[in-house]
Amino acid sequence: MKGFAMLEIGKVGWIEKEAPTYGPLDAICKPLAISPCTSDVHTVWAGALGERHDMILGHEAVAEVVEVGSLVKDFKVGDRVIVPAITPDWGSLEAQGGYSMHSGGMLAGWKFSNFKDGVFGELFHVNEADANLAHLPESIDLASAAMLCDMVPTGFHGVELADVQFGDSVGVIGIGPVGLMSVAGAALRGASHIYAVGSRPNCIEIAKEYGATEIVNYREGDIVEQIMEKTHGKGLDRIIIAGGDVHTFSQAITMLKPGGRIGNVNYLGEGDYVDIPRVEWGCGMSHKTIAGGLMPGGRLRMEKLVSLLETKKLDTSKLITHKFNGFENVEEALFLMKDKPRDLIKPVVIL
Repeated sequence: MKGFAMLEIGKVGWIEKEAPTYGPLDAICKPLAISPCTSDVHTVWAGALGERHDMILGHEAVAEVVEVGSLVKDFKVGDRVIVPAITPDWGSLEAQGGYSMHSGGMLAGWKFSNFKDGVFGELFHVNEADANLAHLPESIDLASAAMLCDMVPTGFHGVELADVQFGDSVGVIGIGPVGLMSVAGAALRGASHIYAVGSRPNCIEIAKEYGATEIVNYREGDIVEQIMEKTHGKGLDRIIIAGGDVHTFSQAITMLKPGGRIGNVNYLGEGDYVDIPRVEWGCGMSHKTIAGGLMPGGRLRMEKLVSLLETKKLDTSKLITHKFNGFENVEEALFLMKDKPRDLIKPVVIL
């Protein structure tokens, strides 16, 4: 089969590979719509996961089931499915302990384009199909559904990690597609003031549509000063980090109230250490908590997110700024994520 792969750090290209095989609990799928992610960019050009050779990229796909193992109960050939980016081993001790995304080791629930070929191939393998696939209703279009694979669950997980409560003041640092979903998730959770930190005009407008009450443009001054001015020196109850780098934590800690909580879902592809300012962290005793996590995968979570689209509580089509038709356009879509033109939020390729 054909696939678009990471050849080595800094280099991508088309390759031919043997079609994947499958076990009794697994499925083989062919993609119907795929979307590249900034994580793919970090993996290839920053070498964030280390060297990978001839590994097919991609972890965001809605697909059609083409083969199922003999023990798969709930999916059959021809079913349209959503495939989450994280596909844990659900019988693992880590999953039983509540951290399925780390089944088999830290971040090991993230298999696509990490430990095995991803979804940018003509076919791809899904482990434990009954637990890791979700049916895609006919009422939801392919492009909107593709946002459920990673953007929505990752953005929402930032809200969960920050433990946003009714009436909280919340900052969302970075309003790319994940951050926009954090804005939407914070609004659904009942946040009162939502401060969205970003600069691109289209992202700012969509952030407002998803529930942002204030925009903090980092091109117009220090974001800490802006936030402290807007909150009359009080700071924020909760902060979600969905962009930035290892230095962003210093800003977040500084503008967080004592007892506040930071939820980080930003993939830190570069840097050896995260900056935590000692004094602003209350010399270690401020009860300012940082929780960083990889999104949970699994069928149940996907089905709940699907229900938000079905009931019109969430509209993911707003994230999609570039749509391509044809497998051959995967490369162009990936380079859009790398180059990030100012009109980009998220590209989707329909196959």
